[in-house]
Amino acid sequence: MQNKFKLVFLAFLFAGFSSFAQQLQMPQASPSAKISQKVGLTDVSVDFSRPSTKGRKIFGELVPYGEIWRTGANGATVLTFSTEVIIGGQKVPAGSYALYSIPGKASWTMILSKNTKLWGAIGYNQSEDQLRFTVTTSKTSKKYESFEISFNNLTDNSADLSIKWEQTRVDFTIATEVDPIVMADIKKQVIDANSTNPALLYQAASYYFTNNKDMNQAYTWIKQSTDSDPKYWTVHLRAKIELALGMKTEALESATKSKNMAIEAKNPDYVGLNDRLIKTIK
Repeated sequence: MQNKFKLVFLAFLFAGFSSFAQQLQMPQASPSAKISQKVGLTDVSVDFSRPSTKGRKIFGELVPYGEIWRTGANGATVLTFSTEVIIGGQKVPAGSYALYSIPGKASWTMILSKNTKLWGAIGYNQSEDQLRFTVTTSKTSKKYESFEISFNNLTDNSADLSIKWEQTRVDFTIATEVDPIVMADIKKQVIDANSTNPALLYQAASYYFTNNKDMNQAYTWIKQSTDSDPKYWTVHLRAKIELALGMKTEALESATKSKNMAIEAKNPDYVGLNDRLIKTIK
């Protein structure tokens, strides 16, 4: 009998725990979000939550000036870099960092913390900082009801991370080392290997042309590529390099050839590109 009562008691106890474990499905007050961006050769991602104003005054009240803030809601906002980056003129190793801030009226102190496990800023310790830097604030022309983080002003080796809420905006630049990596790859795969691969030769020539490096070397590579395996896009690059070297007759011939190839391939974009290039040559 005693064992029977124990079983009944345990059954009721389990049922009680089960009822507490059950939860209603409801929208989050501050929905979670994740954005990612390839910056140069680096993968950058941001995991954060998006609180809304809901009629409240945000900066200076809900988010006090001069105090540490999680830069979002719920758990810490986390920035992740696949390679070393440069922020505020300082190198930041690859890895994940909590993004904290100390908002002010005219400027914010931005903080990358090595501790990404905190709930918000509870337990934040300055000794765990990887980096601190200052950014100026600006006023947006429209009101942002929901907290927003985005990437802007993308270049070949950098992007701005933009934080906007209410009518306040702050931005900072994430820069990456691209040229040393690309040049080392070109040296290994093209120069040292004495490559005859048309695709690799085109890529190397394109990088040299775009970044205003040795144009004669770029021409050697693109000539090898197009002589062995001409494509309308590779011949178009050849025309641009020839024009840059002052070889107008050759450039006009290459641009015309690229245009005809593009017409045959039914690619109106490259037809237009060659038409504009031919006008600049003439």
